[in-house]
Amino acid sequence: APPAIISVFLGDQLTEIFEQIKKGEVKTSKRKDFLLVGVDVLPPLPKDAGDRNRTSPFAFTGNRFEFRAVGSNQSIAGPLVALNTIIADSLDYVATRLEKETKGDSNKLNAAVQAVIKDVITEHGRVIFNGDNYSEEWHKEAAKRGLPNLRTAVEALPALLDKEVIEMFTRHKVLSKRELQSRYEIYLEQYVKSVMLEACLVLKMGKTQIFPAAIRYQNELAQTCANLKLVGYTFDTDTLDKMTDLVKELQDSLATLEKTLANHAHDREAEAELICCKVLPAMLAVRKAADALESMVADDLWPLPTYQEMLFIK
Repeated sequence: APPAIISVFLGDQLTEIFEQIKKGEVKTSKRKDFLLVGVDVLPPLPKDAGDRNRTSPFAFTGNRFEFRAVGSNQSIAGPLVALNTIIADSLDYVATRLEKETKGDSNKLNAAVQAVIKDVITEHGRVIFNGDNYSEEWHKEAAKRGLPNLRTAVEALPALLDKEVIEMFTRHKVLSKRELQSRYEIYLEQYVKSVMLEACLVLKMGKTQIFPAAIRYQNELAQTCANLKLVGYTFDTDTLDKMTDLVKELQDSLATLEKTLANHAHDREAEAELICCKVLPAMLAVRKAADALESMVADDLWPLPTYQEMLFIK
């Protein structure tokens, strides 16, 4: 999925046109290129001037915009309500500007359109980005441009209660302030309950499945080492030492997660903040140790399907 920074990919052709409009005059337009596949028997294939950008959350792909920032388990209904309202608000803004500029005189329409587009590009052109949205350079550039980078649900959800957002939805009679407030509270509650359920599951799996399997394998290594020592052989304990360290890491991370889950905040916002800043990092620490153990524990002892089995075998 694209990063949390909302930018728009236009492609070289549209970007060039907009840049010319911004400067006051359109003289040229980038033509379509051809895709050379390196096979002589195949003809050159026409390449859309917009091309495609799979890292952009909002990409123009020739004849439409694609919004790719919806979560994999999320209904598209909510985002579509927001997008359609934003489009309606934008069209209303443009129409109002054109009516004001032309004052009913159709001869002034073309000049008014050019002026409005120029103003829009000048004011909002910072959202246009045609490069790699995953790159660290873009994150730095986006910060310079003043674009929001709301990485977590806890950071993003309060935007529903922003004054400008409430005014836009109420102005078009889509959602009232009370309805936006209710959605904020429901989304926050869903976030809290979902992550808490996942955290409890991580704790249970870690304590009852992964930790016992790791202990059994550690015991096998220790017994092998002791048996070889009895008959006069020297056993390399590097694997046992690493296994012991990982078992301790898993044990400590599970204890931290359990302790973190025992804490409760006084309200929903504070609880969501606690989950985001404390519970999720504790869950990731358990996963880190479990992933490392998975690559070491014998297959016949590991209680869960491994990544290898899920991807390549079963």
